[in-house]
Parts: sequence; structure tokens; C-alpha cells
Amino acid sequence: MEKIITFINRLEKIGIKVELVSNYPWLYLDKINGKQVTEKYYADHGYTIAFQPIRKNQELKFLNIKELFKLIRKYA
Repeated sequence: MEKIITFINRLEKIGIKVELVSNYPWLYLDKINGKQVTEKYYADHGYTIAFQPIRKNQELKFLNIKELFKLIRKYA
């Protein structure tokens, strides 16, 4: 969760507020600056930005950071 908190805090510093929703193990980007994200990515229910680790020794990884920031720029 440390990576997610860092991601959210860094975006807030540049004036972008994101809201995330989780349905274990999926982590969805729900809103950007109060606007509902309508795109779907890696799921039928929302825009998946990462999968939460299943095992203790695994680490959270963002799926496609380049596509994620394209979407953020579109909504911001």
C-alpha cells in the first residue's frame, strides 16, 4: 500500500485528486478530480491500475503507467 499512498500524494502535490476503489486483488481508478472514470482496462468493472499482491513476499506493481498517465491527463 506504500506505493499507492505515494502515488496519490504525488498527484495531489500537482493538483490532481484521484479516488481509488478496490475489489481484491483489483485496484481501480474511480475518479480523477471528481470526474467519474468511464474507461475499462483489464476488467469489466473499471480502469484497473494494479493488482494487489496475493502473497506476503510479493510487491504491488502498476500495470501500465504510461497508459495510466494518458488517462489522468485526459480527465485532469
